[in-house]
Amino acid sequence: MISAHLPILITLSIVLIASAALSALLIVVLKPLLIRYALARPNARSSHKVPTPQGGGIAIIVATVIVLIAVAAALGASSSTFAILATSTIVLAFVGAIDDIRPLPAGPRLALQVIAVAAVVLTSDARVFPDAIPLGLERAFLILAGVWFVNLVNFMDGLDWITVAEMVPITAFLALLGVFGPLSPLAALAAAALCGALLGFAPFNKPVARLFMGDVGSLPIGLLVGWLLLQLAGTGALAAAILLPLYHLMDATITLLRRLARREKVWEAHRSHFYQRATDNGFSALSVSGHVFALNIMLGGLAAVTIIWPSALAQAASLVAGVALVSLLLRHFSTRRPEVSR
Repeated sequence: MISAHLPILITLSIVLIASAALSALLIVVLKPLLIRYALARPNARSSHKVPTPQGGGIAIIVATVIVLIAVAAALGASSSTFAILATSTIVLAFVGAIDDIRPLPAGPRLALQVIAVAAVVLTSDARVFPDAIPLGLERAFLILAGVWFVNLVNFMDGLDWITVAEMVPITAFLALLGVFGPLSPLAALAAAALCGALLGFAPFNKPVARLFMGDVGSLPIGLLVGWLLLQLAGTGALAAAILLPLYHLMDATITLLRRLARREKVWEAHRSHFYQRATDNGFSALSVSGHVFALNIMLGGLAAVTIIWPSALAQAASLVAGVALVSLLLRHFSTRRPEVSR
């Protein structure tokens, strides 16, 4: 069975390796400029203690897009959907780059995010909900969900390695679904390219980080992964598309609701996410990211169950198990470690 899938496995491996190498090379080249023009200085809400350059996401996004364009050209693939996805990704990267250097007002920033997400959703032929639900209503919901996902990925990128720990398992799983599952070859190649670019960035962001991703990376990564999850949900694997990013979804959404209940300005930076509270409770950045990575491997396993056994019972049981696993980790992060409490 493996031999039948060998060509696509080799292609995905080449894409991953090429993207990782290009991402790492770009970081080495760009880092002196980032140190000079994009230095993140610690403040009361920061998890870092010393000034650290940000903007490593430039290398991640450029490597991903270049490798994808090269592969599409080599395969003779032509897709208006891919062109719009790439353009929207670059637009969000540009918005993030400006915001990293000089913060943008919330209004224009949100408006550009809505435009980018809407362009991607409206050019996708994926249907997530039953046909009884009007297409316009579904697309409005998907645009709203997409904007939230882009922002939550940005919100959750506040600790060394945390985005790598979340997105590498997700993108690796999605790439494999292009071989053994229902995902299209283009989506699988996009997942492999992004996974590789994140791996190329990982050594520089390892705790204690020498480089941060910045909004230039987190915003377009949110768009790319959101599009990948939309493609997966469009195959009928909605439960799997929910399970894969479930840690980020629950941490960010619960935190948002709590802040709304306290009437806080939710668009302002803060330190109330569960992963941030974990570091206040005595967990190291490496420990937090390690827990998140392990959880995402388990969530990937549950997502695989929903694809292999697509019965309603298996879907419901896997979703309940996923929520329980994430809830346990959130509770664990909220508990002060004994050596800290003494």
